[in-house]
Amino acid sequence: MAERTLNPAASPLSRTRRLSGLYVITDTTDLQRDALVAAVAETILGGARIVQYRDKSTDQARRLFEATALRDLCAEHQVLFLINDDVTLAEAIGADGVHLGREDAALAAARKRLGPDAIIGASCYDQLLLARQAVHAGADYVAFGAVFPTRIKPDAPRASLDLFQQAHQELGVPICAIGGLTVETAPVVRSAGADMLAVISAVFQAPDRRLAAARFHAVFSRPAGGGDTR
Repeated sequence: MAERTLNPAASPLSRTRRLSGLYVITDTTDLQRDALVAAVAETILGGARIVQYRDKSTDQARRLFEATALRDLCAEHQVLFLINDDVTLAEAIGADGVHLGREDAALAAARKRLGPDAIIGASCYDQLLLARQAVHAGADYVAFGAVFPTRIKPDAPRASLDLFQQAHQELGVPICAIGGLTVETAPVVRSAGADMLAVISAVFQAPDRRLAAARFHAVFSRPAGGGDTR
């Protein structure tokens, strides 16, 4: 296992406090290798605070190259770096953590492999029960979505704003919103209780990625959920 040299954002005392803000998820269908790293750098300069490397291909050499380069980029800028689904890859490169879905490795098994300091997030779709179970199993944050229709997952269940309000009041961990978010819709989702706004196309497909990220980042200039910024 690679030695994890976490920045202060991922320390046991402060890591969940840094689970807020713009959360970008890579689009490796259109951007790969150096172009992908450059694109992610633009989003970080615009204000992205969390980066998730998501790639469903079987090109292991490319995936290792990209994940390692993005890990180094995020460490340089003190941005959290997570891997989608692949606990083995996260362990190999010493990523800050992983994001797991319903079909992914069990959260407890991921925690055992990655250790107590790793950030582990869980997709909970439109189900508060799944979120409760994930928190009970030790998830550091939970994600609900799709909030709005999305081309990435057009058949994804829809998570209501009421769900974010419930989760915000009950769960005690940061909450991530994903799915069809735009700069125009982001404020209402943030106000409903989302601590993080996860985006793909709205940033990576934008003509100016840094500006798009900055516009999302500006949404976090005011508190969510009635003033609780966790």
